[in-house]
Amino acid sequence: MLLGVYVGQYCITTLTYFFLTWFPVYLVEGRGMSILKVGLVASLPALCGFVGGILGGVFSDTLIRRGHSLTVARKTPIVAGMLLSVSMIACNYVEAQWAVVGIMALAFFGKGIGALGWAVVSDTSPRDIAGLSGALFNTFGNTAAITTPIVIGYLVKGSGQFASALVFVGANAVVAVLSYLLVVGEIKRLELKGA
Repeated sequence: MLLGVYVGQYCITTLTYFFLTWFPVYLVEGRGMSILKVGLVASLPALCGFVGGILGGVFSDTLIRRGHSLTVARKTPIVAGMLLSVSMIACNYVEAQWAVVGIMALAFFGKGIGALGWAVVSDTSPRDIAGLSGALFNTFGNTAAITTPIVIGYLVKGSGQFASALVFVGANAVVAVLSYLLVVGEIKRLELKGA
């Protein structure tokens, strides 16, 4: 279960680091926007991600208050948010700059909704090793911070365009969904034997 959560965090953090490192470059080099325009426009998806992060937590807590299981309450926003994030691949099929920014804002909004990893870690980690579990969770996430800019750089250099990079990031959202649906299982606190 925890390994599924850690893999999900790696994939979700991949989305974050695309937006932190390559999104402005994509807008300038891939979409022909000026640096000045990018400075303003690149903040819109981040604001949507911020709103999504708050709404994802509120939605999850509301599901719990309405009597849904912890599994449903945590997985529903994560899966829905990651599926919204896959929408970024649609940027490969539109030309208008406003459409690209709108799609990316939707994708980052979805990433925000699905960013419930710490809640899941606090719900599942064995009490005796909560610190270790949190450290592993962070390690998986921060590994994505290292690999994402490098992989995207190679994809862009190899193809001369950003289409494959957007597919790579969108595919990570799909892997996060699969990890939560197929690997994580029921969200419950693990108990260590003999503890």
